[in-house]
Amino acid sequence: MPMSTELWQLSATDLAARIARRETTARAATESVLARIDAINPSLKALPDVMHDEALKAADAADQAQTAGLQLGALHGVPVTIKVNVDTAGRPTTDGIVAAQNNVAQSDSPLVQAMRQAGAVIVARSNTPAFSLRWFTDNDLHGRTLNPFDATRTPGGSSGGAAVAVATGMGAIAHGNDYGGSVRYPAWACGVVGLRTTVGRVPSYKATGPNRMISNQQMSTQGPLTRTVADARLALNVMAQGSPLDPQWVPAPLHFANSQARTKVALFKHHAQYTADASVVNALEQAARWLQAAGYEVDEVEPPHFEEASVLWQHLVFNDMRRGGQPAIEQMGDASVQAALHGYLKGVPVWDRDAYLDALTRRFSIARDWAVFLDQYPVLLMPNSWEKQFPIDDDTRSPARMGEMLRAQSPLLSTAMLGLPGLSVPTGMAGSLPAGVQLVTGRFREDQALTAGEVIESAANFSVLAHLSVGASPSF
Repeated sequence: MPMSTELWQLSATDLAARIARRETTARAATESVLARIDAINPSLKALPDVMHDEALKAADAADQAQTAGLQLGALHGVPVTIKVNVDTAGRPTTDGIVAAQNNVAQSDSPLVQAMRQAGAVIVARSNTPAFSLRWFTDNDLHGRTLNPFDATRTPGGSSGGAAVAVATGMGAIAHGNDYGGSVRYPAWACGVVGLRTTVGRVPSYKATGPNRMISNQQMSTQGPLTRTVADARLALNVMAQGSPLDPQWVPAPLHFANSQARTKVALFKHHAQYTADASVVNALEQAARWLQAAGYEVDEVEPPHFEEASVLWQHLVFNDMRRGGQPAIEQMGDASVQAALHGYLKGVPVWDRDAYLDALTRRFSIARDWAVFLDQYPVLLMPNSWEKQFPIDDDTRSPARMGEMLRAQSPLLSTAMLGLPGLSVPTGMAGSLPAGVQLVTGRFREDQALTAGEVIESAANFSVLAHLSVGASPSF
């Protein structure tokens, strides 16, 4: 290892391999990451629950298991973070809510259990907005998480703490979840890789909140945020372990015979309803050239019913929320999430039973047309957002601004509405902020997105740590 490289700077893939070869230890890796957290987390506020003692104890147990000759898991000794809105045994599942600060989990959520069984060391838990309901990461309980590139811009949400943590070396893998872009948007905002998995790919369950709204069941997923595509693939292999606690889990293959094939790509960079920032278009065009150079056939084409799909996400989710979430948010939410909710609901028609059932019927028809489209174009290259990273707290300014933001986020909403996977991949920098693209594929074809993502990653040659100029002595 070069003398200038600290263990916290290594990818999960590299670190796990070095530990397996006994070039370093789980204890050393964990100590390095905890020191990194202690140095920069007080400024960035990405990790409100740092588990020093528990992490070191788990690292020592991992080293002892290796010494005893026991079989090592895929993430043996690798420091990771878990979002505060899923259960981690013995820790409060706060979801950024003051009233939930003592909501201590008695058991691990399935993906947390899978991470532990694979040998991962949980060093901390990451911040989220209250109720995980904003594209900003701030709440009255844990405070505001800052984007390390520009503190005046959002780090994304709701997995903003996860994105900031992995971008700055506070763990090689961060867990997140995505209901309307909450993995992909923070990953793009902070210059890292974010994988929204297919609904049913990774088990979703927490004993502290077992009853999920119907739209959440249909659209919300778990997934990793990492600094490399290889690490996202590694984390997916671990997180996708099944559990009877989620009856939607599907034992779908992670690899297919054509996983590495150069397929047709649909480039979607323009829509009459949206004005794309120049940096967004530039990133898409550059990624398209890289894919073409690698053997992909790229056509500029629009996916079916795109605008309708985005609006349908809003109407389904917020009508469901009026019944299943609004009362709790009005009672326990902080001022920011209440203002955001008011903006979300403004202009969304109030549906009766038949209107909601009609919308579910239409959702199925749209999903069929997208399935046909993705059969013809197995990879869809599109934005994460039509705008640059939002200025802090833009969602609390006015309902009109919220309407603009919802339109900007249509690439996230339309695909979430259909339960599809999506991969956010950085392409470089646009001024002082990261740039990137989203790759969307058919259900359970995360492999195709990861393959195309690796092509873009290799061509971009982008290192988030290098662009943040963070060495052993950070200057945040």
